[in-house]
Amino acid sequence: MRAYALLLVALLVLAPWAAQAQPVPRPNAPITPVAADVRNDSVPEACAEKDNVALTFSNPAIRRFRVEAVHPAYIGTLQRDRTAPDWTACDMSGDPVVPARPRREVLFTSDHYRLVGFTFPSFWRPADVPVRIGANVFSGLHMVQLFVPQGAGRYEVLVFYPPDGYWRARPLPPFPLRETAYGSSVLLGPVEVQGRPLVRLKEVAFQPDLGAFTLSFAAGGSAQLRITTLDAERQVLDVTLDGTPGDRPFAALRSMYVTAFNNDVSSVAWRAPGAAGWKEGQIMDFPGGQALGLWAGRLTPSRHNTSSPDMVFGPFGANP
Repeated sequence: MRAYALLLVALLVLAPWAAQAQPVPRPNAPITPVAADVRNDSVPEACAEKDNVALTFSNPAIRRFRVEAVHPAYIGTLQRDRTAPDWTACDMSGDPVVPARPRREVLFTSDHYRLVGFTFPSFWRPADVPVRIGANVFSGLHMVQLFVPQGAGRYEVLVFYPPDGYWRARPLPPFPLRETAYGSSVLLGPVEVQGRPLVRLKEVAFQPDLGAFTLSFAAGGSAQLRITTLDAERQVLDVTLDGTPGDRPFAALRSMYVTAFNNDVSSVAWRAPGAAGWKEGQIMDFPGGQALGLWAGRLTPSRHNTSSPDMVFGPFGANP
């Protein structure tokens, strides 16, 4: 989990918000579905700030897929949101610590997007992945936020961590909520384990005209991540892979589950090839298997990141 990083951000900057936004619409290109092999490596955990939920997606034939961040079904019933970190039963003393000099820097601003970069006092990996925007290259960043216009201000909709390849997305807030929480993270690209699952990035480049990020991987190959839908219901990311991750997964979901009332994801639903409908169950009991699409989220409110979005993976496609 990244509660420490988000707490530092809250102290450094307040993201503006307003009730309505005017995102630039982008069409969703059709995907011819194929199945991904989904593996569940989730383990029990008592600390709510550790990512113990781990789903990985594999199939070397897959070249395109879609990831959606969707408001939970109960979002319209919320009277109180809970976003504060919960350090109960947490011992982080054994985590790696790489010191750095804190800084905040506006990387890019236009009518449609603003990128803000952060370096924290420490992180678990060195900040050695450059972020490129046109001819400008920024180094030493632990986190980058993407803001879009909303009313008279701006709203943060996407955040990524260059040192380990984690991404978080959220839709625009539905009326009357002014803001919603982040929750689960996704990994995009060749997933490997170095103490914890990660994607080693060589560079991240942002293309403002497309609303797209190009990810160059240290293991070889690249991917383009493009925001194709952004509204008060969902955010859709279309991902195109160039090159193959080999025997490694091409994507992963990272989240947390302590109990049914303290989690960022508690339930899962998936559609197997040839199945007439969806199967569903509890995230910690999910057996894995082939899936044309997968939803991971919550059916009832949690005491942790109550408004954070559900995550949907798929369709997956072999077509470029």
